[in-house]
Amino acid sequence: MRAKNKYKLLKLFAFSGASLIGLYSLMGFTASDSQEAQVHQKIKSQLEQRTQIAKVVGEKVRSNEFPEKLKLPWDGEEKSVTLNYTLDETLQSEADRLLKSYKPDYGAIFMIDASTGEVLAMSSFQRDNPHAANLNLQATFPAASVFKVVTATAAVDKAGVTPEHKIRYNGGAYTLYKKNVLSDKVTRWTNVITLKDAFARSINTAFGRLSIENLHPEDLNEYANRFMFNQEIPADFPVEMGVAYVPPGKGFELAEVASGYNKTNRMSPVQGAMIAASVANNGQVVIPYLVSSVEDEKGATLYEGATLTNGNIMTKESAAKVRELMEQTVTAGTSRRSFRPIIKDRKFREIEMGGKTGHLTGDNPRGRVDWFVGYALDQERKIAVAAITVNKKFWTVKSAHLGQSMFRKYFGPVVSNQKGRVISSAK
Repeated sequence: MRAKNKYKLLKLFAFSGASLIGLYSLMGFTASDSQEAQVHQKIKSQLEQRTQIAKVVGEKVRSNEFPEKLKLPWDGEEKSVTLNYTLDETLQSEADRLLKSYKPDYGAIFMIDASTGEVLAMSSFQRDNPHAANLNLQATFPAASVFKVVTATAAVDKAGVTPEHKIRYNGGAYTLYKKNVLSDKVTRWTNVITLKDAFARSINTAFGRLSIENLHPEDLNEYANRFMFNQEIPADFPVEMGVAYVPPGKGFELAEVASGYNKTNRMSPVQGAMIAASVANNGQVVIPYLVSSVEDEKGATLYEGATLTNGNIMTKESAAKVRELMEQTVTAGTSRRSFRPIIKDRKFREIEMGGKTGHLTGDNPRGRVDWFVGYALDQERKIAVAAITVNKKFWTVKSAHLGQSMFRKYFGPVVSNQKGRVISSAK
């Protein structure tokens, strides 16, 4: 299912100077006066071709189907083509197995290569409707505490806050009352916590205070846009736009947004994986793509997928600090129980893992939303995953468990078939 391609990198915005030279080198170009025109033409062509593919395969992907043969309008005529996908058979099977085994009311798993944007797994499940639409493409889920990644990134990258920065807050950890959030009084009952621990434990009031003390509404709005909220994601399959509204003024509404304690800001699992991937990828956003190549009836390549990036969300140094926050989440925070087995396993000691959980009641679909977005990397590979479950009454599995299960599958030993041929680089 997955085809190996030459690594290509296309930037979605203009470069200059040395950055352009490095980009051209990656794409196989040589330095010349026409370099910029060549790059822009390459980007334009890739985007147009992705759009064309998305129009044709869109309904199939929404129905959780990945057709290999179909008719595709190409260069002014309709052609019979073969689609090769980036999906990894082993990882796709594992994602399907997990959701079918635990049977949440609604569930989805989306995994990408954090360096290239290749989609490695895309699985969707609805207990009462096996033919339901692909949940990975829907941006109807409240972002919940996953939005704390945006807030933390703005605090670290814009305001210069460190993981050890101390936040003073009054009241409970997971509630969000106006009188506590807006109070800067320090009493003997005032709590003090570092940003790292507040992130790992998802302390709402602490993040509310962080936004009021260290950020402005325009900062959150800027970084939400950097994470590609409020804009179309130019993938080669249809994805609904994530929405983030940041109200003006440094009041209680800003604290609600910063802590993820609202239902207004919504996103898809696709965007959740992109958020985690950008942190793993030293702050650079990659756009997911599903089709690795398109071939005509004679086997000639009509299209080859390439990596598209929307630039840097944050500096490399800031990304390292945000990873420190996300690593604390899986080692000592809200997903520690789910990750305890894999962290204690000697085979995974060289793997760096991090994540963020989120919980909130949603209305489309109706139920208790449970998010996990995270990354795992070693010296050679970087992956990102978003897992979500929505349950009407009872939990069947935590999304963090689904995430660590996918990490375990990816970084497990390579398995060969009876002929000795490697059947998956991920298994």
